[in-house]
Amino acid sequence: MTSTVSTAGPAGATSSKSEQAYAAVKASILSGEYSPGYRLVLAKIAEELGFSVVPVREAIRRLEAENLVVFERNVGATVAGIDPTEYLYTMQTLGIVEGAATALSAPLISAADIARARAVNELMRECLDNFDPVRFTSLNRDFHSVLFEHCPNPHILDLVHRGWNRLQALRSSTFSYVPGRARQSVEEHEALLGLLEAGAPADDVERAARAHRAATLDAYLAHRAPSP
Repeated sequence: MTSTVSTAGPAGATSSKSEQAYAAVKASILSGEYSPGYRLVLAKIAEELGFSVVPVREAIRRLEAENLVVFERNVGATVAGIDPTEYLYTMQTLGIVEGAATALSAPLISAADIARARAVNELMRECLDNFDPVRFTSLNRDFHSVLFEHCPNPHILDLVHRGWNRLQALRSSTFSYVPGRARQSVEEHEALLGLLEAGAPADDVERAARAHRAATLDAYLAHRAPSP
C-alpha cells in the first residue's frame, strides 16, 4: 500500500493520515488482499504507509464500525467474514429489486448493449480456467450493470446500487466461497441475454434474473450447511 503524506498542520495531518489509512486498508479488504480472518497488525500497516500507529488505529475503529473488522481476544483486529444473516437479507432484496430493474430495462436495451454484456460474459468465461474470484465478481457487476442501467425508475435503480454496494461491503466475492457456482453463472448470463434478444415478456426476464440471483444464494447456503 502507498500513501501521500499530508502537509497540513498536526491535527489536520493526523486526520488526513487516518483517512488515507482507512481508504488503504478498506481497499485491501474489498479487493481480497486481506481475506476473512486476516490479522491486521497495526504496526506493520503503519510501517507500510509511513505513518505512526495512531491514524491506523483510528482507521481500524472506523472499519470495525462498518463490520469489516472484528476484534478477537488474544488476537486483535482481524478481517471479518461474511455475516450469513446479512448476506441472506441482502441477496434476497437484491434479487427482487434487480429483477424488477432488469425487466424494466429490457425494452430499452439495444443490440449494442447486449453485445457489450456478452463481451463481458466471455471475459468471465475466460476467468474460469485460472479462477480469480475477485476479478470474476468485478466482471459480474459490469455484466449486470449493462442489464439494469437503463431502468427508468430511479428509486428502484438506487435500491439496486445500494444492494450491490452492501454486497461489496460484506465481502468482495461470494465466489471465493463457492467457486463451482461461477461456471453455471456464466451460462445463466447467456440465457438471460437470449431472453432479451428474443424480446421475451418482462415477467419472464424478471423471473430469470431473480432465479439467477437466488441460485447464487442457494449455493452459498449449501456451502455453509453442516455435513450430515
